[in-house]
Amino acid sequence: MENREIFSSLGNEEPEKLFGKIKTPCYIIDEKQLIENGKILKAVADRTGCRILLAQKAFSNFNFYGVLSQYLSGTEASGLYEAKLGREAMPEGEVHVFCGAYRDDEFDELLSYADHIVFNSVRQLQKFGEKAKRAGKSLGLRINPQCSTQEGHEIYDPCANGSRLGVTREVWDKHMTPDLFSLLDGLHFHTLCEQNSDDLEITLKAVEEKFSDVLPHMKWLNMGGGHHITRKDYDIQRLIKIVSYTQNKWNLQVYLEPGEAVALNAGYLAGRILDVVENGGIKIAVTDVSAACHMPDVIEMPYTPPLYGADDKNNKYKYRLGGPTCLAGDIIGDFCFKEPLKEGDFLLFGDMAIYTTCKNNTFNGMPLPDIWKRTENGELIKLTDFGYKDFKSRLGRE
Repeated sequence: MENREIFSSLGNEEPEKLFGKIKTPCYIIDEKQLIENGKILKAVADRTGCRILLAQKAFSNFNFYGVLSQYLSGTEASGLYEAKLGREAMPEGEVHVFCGAYRDDEFDELLSYADHIVFNSVRQLQKFGEKAKRAGKSLGLRINPQCSTQEGHEIYDPCANGSRLGVTREVWDKHMTPDLFSLLDGLHFHTLCEQNSDDLEITLKAVEEKFSDVLPHMKWLNMGGGHHITRKDYDIQRLIKIVSYTQNKWNLQVYLEPGEAVALNAGYLAGRILDVVENGGIKIAVTDVSAACHMPDVIEMPYTPPLYGADDKNNKYKYRLGGPTCLAGDIIGDFCFKEPLKEGDFLLFGDMAIYTTCKNNTFNGMPLPDIWKRTENGELIKLTDFGYKDFKSRLGRE
């Protein structure tokens, strides 16, 4: 994806002119881009009748749930706290929950927030299914179609060999009983990560091959997340055909629960250069932004984040950007620039709304970046800030 697309919501304004007066590092969530993404998702839902949920694991900035509720059918949660947040911040929407394993001491409270409960194993269905059914919840079981469409990112591949996520057909046949089967309203699969609809089509064929005898008995099918629907090159027409085919063939409701697609390109992480050093002929700019603390997916994925003004076609001024922590691997990436970098220069990283504010940490005592909202009309509003008390309170109470 080219930088001009990632930073398109800025228009022709220079980032430092827009955000240069804000203390860095800080996140800036762009409401206008969230709305644009929401419109695309709603158009898919309107065309097909499917229901699209926000996967809060990717974006849980609840201050924007009111805006997103105009375009989405609800939220998807990975456990108790996200379920509670979804119910509180998007109260009119559905709350769906999937967890690798539910806790006895949390399940009753979880039932007070959730509409759909998806289990990860037949054993969990056996343990909690009847209680959830009596509470009036719609129950599902996550299946593993054993169809991997990812390359090089096994950490994000639920279909990788030995995955703990989802029930394979072999396990289903071994442990599923008529009584347990009667509790089920739907099936859930989640196999994608920032992928196009052709991979969903491949996955659905695998699901159909392995569970075609089960699908006619279901009321709904949740196709999980990882659908990059709002990306410019995403094949939306193919997605519409897939969803329509599924709903017509088995007379069921399709759910999609993307996270990235909801907040794609809707956030920035601003920082500044603190120092420039050199080692072995490599120029290194030390920034107040930490990959390890403020955008952990850069290290976990790994990937190089988009940076405004970086010029890959010009190798004359090449720098490695790294964070201020003691972690030797706290490296953001290598970038080329049109001019030499110097202390105090402003930096703006793109696509920082997803998997950042919900995954950041205070390693080395790094302060969490403040969070700002850029309204639809361009106004900047501080949503929250963080300080020493936030760092200390995570470690104990006096």
